[in-house]
Amino acid sequence: MKILIVEDEKIAADRLVKMIRELEPAAEILDTLVSIKSSIEWLSTHAPPDLIMMDIHLADGPSFEIFTGVKVESPVIFTTAYDEHALEAFKVNSIDYLLKPVKMEEMKRAFEKLKGLTGTGSRNLEQLIRQLGGKTKEYQKRMVIRYGDTIKMVDIVDVAYFFTEDKINYLCTAGNLKYPIDFNLDELEHLLDPAVFFRINRQFIINIHAIDKMLAWSKSRVKVVLKPGTTEDTIVSTERSPHFKEWLTGTK
Repeated sequence: MKILIVEDEKIAADRLVKMIRELEPAAEILDTLVSIKSSIEWLSTHAPPDLIMMDIHLADGPSFEIFTGVKVESPVIFTTAYDEHALEAFKVNSIDYLLKPVKMEEMKRAFEKLKGLTGTGSRNLEQLIRQLGGKTKEYQKRMVIRYGDTIKMVDIVDVAYFFTEDKINYLCTAGNLKYPIDFNLDELEHLLDPAVFFRINRQFIINIHAIDKMLAWSKSRVKVVLKPGTTEDTIVSTERSPHFKEWLTGTK
């Protein structure tokens, strides 16, 4: 079994290696990666491993962004110190979701689960990937908003953009109505249809239909003018600019 580890904490990575050696002495650890960027580069240039052990919280962002940057063709066991991302984990190639510090018994069950799904434990992964990839992903269709004693339902297609202001998350409709929401932008990225919505920076996720015009900006970036307008400049961040251009053309 060939295993790739994505973990930015050395102590946690070393612990995973030790546990894998005990559970699967014949396993080959292909590499240990520490970031979204290095993971996308590695997966773009290597054959898919039999398994990926992946931490959710990496130094440069949530590891779910790896799945938007490259096609992941391997089953994944997620590890994290938090449990709020379980839903997102099971919307991608997830075999299991283990809380840190990972216990040997839980790791053993995850490996047994993988073997049960593959049938052979190592080489029947094509069938497993078809099972994982065959899930029809359903995106959020509407959102229930609560403010004061009022409860309101908003259709996602009517949302022009989501944004963060003073550490509070909001949505803004095409009719310029703003409501506070319970989801943060990291969570929303995995609930929204990526053909329609794109996160341009840490503060904004925009609807493609809300773009009024675009202006060339410094450092090869793009300033997006939205409708309804915003009080903040909506500039696509440097790291997201290449993906933004792909998204606009429908190739992302």
